[in-house]
Amino acid sequence: SLALIDMNYCQDTTSGMEGLELISSLKDQDSQLPVVVMTGWGNVSLAVDAMRRGAADFVEKPWQNERLIAIIRTQLELARSQARQRQLSEENSQLKKDLGLSSSPVAQSAAMAELLAQADKLATSDIPILITGENGSGKGLLARYIHDRSPRSEAAFLSVNMGGVAENAFESEMYGHVKGAFTDARADRTGRVELAEGGTLFLDEIANAPLSQQGKLLRLLEEKQFEKLGCSRARDADIRVLSATNADLEQAVAQGKFRQDLLYRLEGVRLHMPALRDRPEDILPLAERFLQAAVERYQREGVALSPGAAETLGDYHWPGNVRELQHVIERAVLLADEANIHARDLQLSRAGPAGTTVESAANLTLEEAERQLIQRALDSHRGQVDKAAKSLGLSRSALYRRLDKHGLSP
Repeated sequence: SLALIDMNYCQDTTSGMEGLELISSLKDQDSQLPVVVMTGWGNVSLAVDAMRRGAADFVEKPWQNERLIAIIRTQLELARSQARQRQLSEENSQLKKDLGLSSSPVAQSAAMAELLAQADKLATSDIPILITGENGSGKGLLARYIHDRSPRSEAAFLSVNMGGVAENAFESEMYGHVKGAFTDARADRTGRVELAEGGTLFLDEIANAPLSQQGKLLRLLEEKQFEKLGCSRARDADIRVLSATNADLEQAVAQGKFRQDLLYRLEGVRLHMPALRDRPEDILPLAERFLQAAVERYQREGVALSPGAAETLGDYHWPGNVRELQHVIERAVLLADEANIHARDLQLSRAGPAGTTVESAANLTLEEAERQLIQRALDSHRGQVDKAAKSLGLSRSALYRRLDKHGLSP
């Protein structure tokens, strides 16, 4: 987790060059490794050179234990915070890749073209935006689109599902805490707000924010300040706040479940994400984008939509919106026996009259679909793993991992 190194190793050596070379070597192997150096032959030029090569701090001998321990703890916590921020950034990037989404939503329809034109105008400002729309309609993608076109695009885009944060841990998760703030607080913790510093904080499912915590969210929006749990010192927050919900916040205000002053602050501007059924021109372009991503992910080159499948996609009502479309395409790529995906592979009913809800003919998850596809390949090749793996476009070891995952045996 951290390297604490001396600067001289041979007898009668005081130049510090051995330590400097070691710093360079360590940083070449792991650029994120915190390196703290110590020497009894310290001088300003040596300290500057050590820092230039990547050292995090410099300690002279004889050292004081308390100061040394404090330095190490600080560097470890800083490294953990930076690692969490990198992980969140990578997860966001991977999520976009897995869903087959670029930073530009599909906008063949007039409704989406108008929405993105509004988003482009708002992206350059720091005004809070409330994005409304049904589940699965792509509210998070629109928030990311706004961030990517803002002056904050080089900084973090940090998404928080407000319904996924337990109320008793809300302050610690959002604002962080200091050591000793509560029984299990054995070290300082960096919260989501601090991790989003300089960038965008996206509060998804904002209607689920605990009523007891909404006052602190209001302060964050009004004063751009927050306090870590267990610390009375206010910290500045250089962030832009975007939020999203599929709930009726006006009704929540009337029921006393949501603060009206917080709603006013959140909706500096309100943008509405149309349901997929209200933007039919976007269905096939989205399906092609998801298909391309799924083909690459599952190594099923050559798979394409048949005219019948395309017609079925256009006729379906899509109660689950864009998220359901992505799920259906991935499942079809896994289950299709031929190069073309046919209507039967989509496992959808024909849509009824406009405005009616159409249920799926099947309710397979991706996990279940993958299991069935593997079982079918094993049956087709009489349990011969090599042939089954080849037909699935997998290596032998990759198939064995999936067999173990699904509890299957050849």
